[in-house]
Amino acid sequence: MEIFRKYKHVVSAICLIAGTAVAVVTGIDFNNFRNYEELILPGEGVTETFMLSDYFDGIKDTYGDTEVYVLKGEKEGGSILILGGTHPNEPSGHMAAIVLIEQAKVEAGTVYVIPRANNSAFTHNDPQEGTPHFYHIETASGTREFQFGSRATNPLDQWPDPDVYTHASSGQTLSGSETRNLNRGYPGVEDGTLTEQVCYAITNMVNTLEINMTIDLHEASPEYPTINATVAHENAMDVAALGVLELQMEGIQMSLEPSPSTLHGLTHRELGDYTNTLALLMETGNASQGRLRGKTTEALILTGKDKYYTSAYELGFTYIPYTEEGVSLEVRTARHIQGILEYTKAYSELRGEEITISNLPEYSELANGHLGDYLN
Repeated sequence: MEIFRKYKHVVSAICLIAGTAVAVVTGIDFNNFRNYEELILPGEGVTETFMLSDYFDGIKDTYGDTEVYVLKGEKEGGSILILGGTHPNEPSGHMAAIVLIEQAKVEAGTVYVIPRANNSAFTHNDPQEGTPHFYHIETASGTREFQFGSRATNPLDQWPDPDVYTHASSGQTLSGSETRNLNRGYPGVEDGTLTEQVCYAITNMVNTLEINMTIDLHEASPEYPTINATVAHENAMDVAALGVLELQMEGIQMSLEPSPSTLHGLTHRELGDYTNTLALLMETGNASQGRLRGKTTEALILTGKDKYYTSAYELGFTYIPYTEEGVSLEVRTARHIQGILEYTKAYSELRGEEITISNLPEYSELANGHLGDYLN
């Protein structure tokens, strides 16, 4: 009996030590990921940077604050805001924003870019999804590392979730988890949650700077019907329609969806209603978003190759073609960049305020090439 008691104590001590070691290692990993400083190398087209908190100091010194990059042309014209990283587990929007920052030159008008719109959501992963922290891209300057974050604000910054989320300005009710979804919080609340305050800051920035057009960049699972699509507020429908026509004439399939008037909190609805900006949102097809995928790996994020989605496509379960070639990060980023170019051209033609962006890859160059060639 005495031997048995001693054995129990030894086993308990070993378990305690092992558990403590695991807690320390995972704690260090969590802290490092939460405070990771992602490298962005602005190109010569960037004329200014500022913090989003300049337009609402309530988010200053929080994980919600984020950097805004300005590319101002020598010639006056219209203005556009590009939002990447609204959902940090949708990497093509984030990468399209970074390509703009690192490569684009603006000849007329002004382009504002927020690559990490929900900065807090970049600081953690979705639980139980088993996703990698990072993905890596080879560039001329070496291997670049980018965060693969969560769809929602880090719960360390906003908790607990309510059972029911009530959208402040409309009274619409949704699942409580949507309270940390940046794209359900617009136009924002000055004294609200961190997510609502970030939305408030972006809305205030759009109003204060009188930004003419806003494009929010997203990705969706291949089985989601609104995919390879642009969703437009009714005030922006003429610009969106002309841009979609040009994309289709270039062989880039893009559908056009009206912003639902009864679905609130999204950029294309609320920024269109509460500001004078022409609000658009683009969706590409990303297997790492979906429920039918296999293991979420860095290779899946980069190549978009997934045998389960290939099978699902053959069975008619996807809304986009999904062959063994997959849908690479290059293809998805190229769609966003070409969309930005076509919608700015359409705005210039229809509204008479020029926005001219140059030095960006054509769709075929990036879709059939390597993303690292267009990063610094």
